[in-house]
Amino acid sequence: MSNRKSVFLETHNINNRAGGLGTFNYELIKGLSELNFDDMRLTLNTGNVKLLKSEFGKKFDYNQYTTFSRLEIFRIRKPYDLWHSVNQNTKVEPFECKKYLLTIHDVNFTEEVSSDINHRRNKLFLKKLDKATAITYISEFSKQQTHKYFKVPDVPEYVIHNGNPISILLNTTSYIPNVPVDKPFFYTIGDFIKRKNYESIINMMKLIKDFNLIISGNNAKDYGDEIKKIIDKNGLSNQVFLTGKVTEEGKQFFMKNCTAFLFPSIREGFGLPPIEAMSFGKPVFLSDKTSLPEVGGTAANYWNNFDPEYMKTVLFDGLHNHENNRQESEKNLKERALNFDWKIAAASYLKVYNDILL
Repeated sequence: MSNRKSVFLETHNINNRAGGLGTFNYELIKGLSELNFDDMRLTLNTGNVKLLKSEFGKKFDYNQYTTFSRLEIFRIRKPYDLWHSVNQNTKVEPFECKKYLLTIHDVNFTEEVSSDINHRRNKLFLKKLDKATAITYISEFSKQQTHKYFKVPDVPEYVIHNGNPISILLNTTSYIPNVPVDKPFFYTIGDFIKRKNYESIINMMKLIKDFNLIISGNNAKDYGDEIKKIIDKNGLSNQVFLTGKVTEEGKQFFMKNCTAFLFPSIREGFGLPPIEAMSFGKPVFLSDKTSLPEVGGTAANYWNNFDPEYMKTVLFDGLHNHENNRQESEKNLKERALNFDWKIAAASYLKVYNDILL
């Protein structure tokens, strides 16, 4: 057994399951747990070993994450055959490295922080790029975006799409929402950050009287305050509602009961929520920016600008088409969602591990 190859997965982001990276960490691990990798020992990095152990048992080895490991002097010294940097922005790195796999979700920081190659954030990312034995991207878009801003080393590159986080449809009949659901409503969910572009759909709601809009996600922080001001300023506090963070049951309740799912984000490395909504056969309306057309394919409707009148027209034309062909439309949406499967994604990562370790 001693000749089993050792793989370290830098997965400490699993602690934040409310965000996209935490979801990615957890779903990748869950997908891997269903596969056979007897020729490897996979070690997970986590701040809560007990929690992961209770779910996955002896399938994995575990390393206790501490914030100190972000500092160079306290880096993990145990040698692993392969280090998988599951998030391109983490400061947790190996003290020394045999083989290094870098997963790139997006390089939005080049557009949101600085495109100057000498900026601290970009230099940190370049160090990772330069030591990569191989690179995986979560979308064709994230690959193109990385090549646009950085000189990518000549190493094997793979695009592995994320899976659908909704693998089990929950019974939500006993869920009690903290916002009114007595009127038909549109729904969206995500981190409250500028790129989510929630103001565009709130401005559209000024033109729509017979529907509410419900937005889930951590609405503290600066952008949350900005959104609350827009809602108040436009007199929409009886029509646009913020739930704050929701449980898995809550998310599925809102997706199951909404009239449509809206996702006007202007920058996404991938974008999981539209896939989740498609699982329920719900019409989805996305921005046509970055990776979202890759996610929605021909099953989704797209906005190419954010003029409120135009957005309303696209929305109601799309809803009209959906209602007129409901059976066919729901079938197409659910089939599109089935294209994204975490077990398939995990098997692709396992194959990359094997390729690197040969």
